[in-house]
Amino acid sequence: MRYISYWVLPIISGLMWLATLLGLLLYWIVDTHRVRYASMNGNQTIAYISDVGASELKPLFVTGCIITTIFLDLSFGSDRYLRHKGRLVPNTTTAEKVLSGLTIVFAIIGTIGLTFLSGFDTLRYPRLHDIFLLLFIAGYLLSAIFICAEYQHLSRKNRQHRILRLSFWIKVIFVAVELILAIAFIATNFKGYYNSAAILEWIIAFIFSFYIFSFYIDLYPAIKTRHSPLSTNPARRMEETYYATHPSVLPQQRDTQDSQRTLTDGHGHHGHGNNAQHKNRTDQRDF
Repeated sequence: MRYISYWVLPIISGLMWLATLLGLLLYWIVDTHRVRYASMNGNQTIAYISDVGASELKPLFVTGCIITTIFLDLSFGSDRYLRHKGRLVPNTTTAEKVLSGLTIVFAIIGTIGLTFLSGFDTLRYPRLHDIFLLLFIAGYLLSAIFICAEYQHLSRKNRQHRILRLSFWIKVIFVAVELILAIAFIATNFKGYYNSAAILEWIIAFIFSFYIFSFYIDLYPAIKTRHSPLSTNPARRMEETYYATHPSVLPQQRDTQDSQRTLTDGHGHHGHGNNAQHKNRTDQRDF
């Protein structure tokens, strides 16, 4: 149980989303032999996710969407909570806290979109379904953009925590790919290329699962800080950064060197005062 922590939340969310998608896709291909649903357009032969989700598997679609969003939102909330408690690299500036807040707000908007689009299916409520689909895509894309900005701020000041930079690049790639695919999906759907749009929708949905799994990277380090939170003191964090970027200097050695230098300077005569001050300034600048 010592390794069970907040990181399980995105894993549960991602697995639930994958299971829902695979259940819908395999049911349509294997069980129904690619049946043509009543909600499909004129020349459409490839079903949208929502076409399959509006059929006999609607309970699976609704349940999967709700469980996915619950655990994903818990992942967002846990990230904010752990940074506030110092279990993860903390948000120390107003900008970082605002970006974190906007991330959660737009994630909630995406949650509303995904939850309601599964209930208001494309067969019975086509207009409402499209509105909630837009909320889902826009909400989580904007949320991802804000969390990328937050992680960029954090990684600049905490270069010793390389996992922030890794997570940042994973999410940036997700935003870029999903944005391109979303534009292509809207364009093909608008022009009536429904089969192409359906394929793009399935791809977008499967890629979204990898975005969910990326929060495992963010939350896993909290295991190591269960009993020793990270310092929120700027001076202490500067010291941690120094030791992380100067591996040849151990904290104990540094303390010993500082103590010896203090004793030496204390016993020196006044003629060496300027040299001592110059050395102190040099140490501070190097630090």
